[in-house]
Amino acid sequence: MPDPDGVAAAAESLRSMPRFWHAEAPLVQWLDELPEQVARACRAWGLEPDGGARHGSNALAVPVRREGERLILRLGPPGDDVAAEVRALTFWDGRGMVRLFDADVPRRVTLLERLTGDSLETVPLDEAATVMGDLMRRLAVPAPPDVPGTDEIARRRAGELPGEWDRLGRVVGEEFLRAALAAAEVCGQTTASTAVDGDLHGAQVHRATREPWLVFDPVLLRGDACYDLARVLWTRVDEMDDAAAMHRHADRVIAAAGLEAERAHAWITYRSFDYLLWGLAHGLTEDPPRCVRLLEAFAPV
Repeated sequence: MPDPDGVAAAAESLRSMPRFWHAEAPLVQWLDELPEQVARACRAWGLEPDGGARHGSNALAVPVRREGERLILRLGPPGDDVAAEVRALTFWDGRGMVRLFDADVPRRVTLLERLTGDSLETVPLDEAATVMGDLMRRLAVPAPPDVPGTDEIARRRAGELPGEWDRLGRVVGEEFLRAALAAAEVCGQTTASTAVDGDLHGAQVHRATREPWLVFDPVLLRGDACYDLARVLWTRVDEMDDAAAMHRHADRVIAAAGLEAERAHAWITYRSFDYLLWGLAHGLTEDPPRCVRLLEAFAPV
């Protein structure tokens, strides 16, 4: 069957993403129905497909036009908290962030400003670090008081880490568990109340026309801007030869974002350990070794 916009092919490709490895019926049905959902959204919002569909690890994105304006139609799978994403996009309202044009929350469909170029992952490390730090600074405006706090997340997870580490066969030495718990204690106490994107890394930052770089798929939190600094590192740590290179990259981001280095290092340690356990529990094979490298470089053991 013809697939001129590549929706069916992109939907099939999505099945290979970790999110869908053990997909239950609702996720399988969503993948099967993606071409129909795209057609429905195009009819409802007066859109014309304008290029091949693509996807990340989770959602489908279809380039579209409406009255000459170039946009992206995004379709999220069951389980996606699209209401929270819509709130985050509305809150930042284009400040370092893609603009939201329409949303159908029950169907998990949004219509977004189209980004124009490659992701920040394609940029040399030094430049990427400066761009990322600048974006972290721009996003750190006063946050709504009712969104989750980074300190709350750290305190909750601290109570869960020892049991998970034990159930997973004590995959790293106990000294790393102790370092992560000590770091989580620091992260669990903060006076910061600024907005934080809780899913910020190079793949979520693309070149744009309205601004040089814009973020998409945000998670709105309140607290420490360095919450996701570990993810910024582990997504590109394969390009860093040793601990010194990791520290140089982290220092560039920290300087550009105006962060406190000691606190930022605590977040790197805690989040690397947390994601190491999460990745192993969910069958990931590439990210856990990256987290171990960060722990070896940053954990004070």
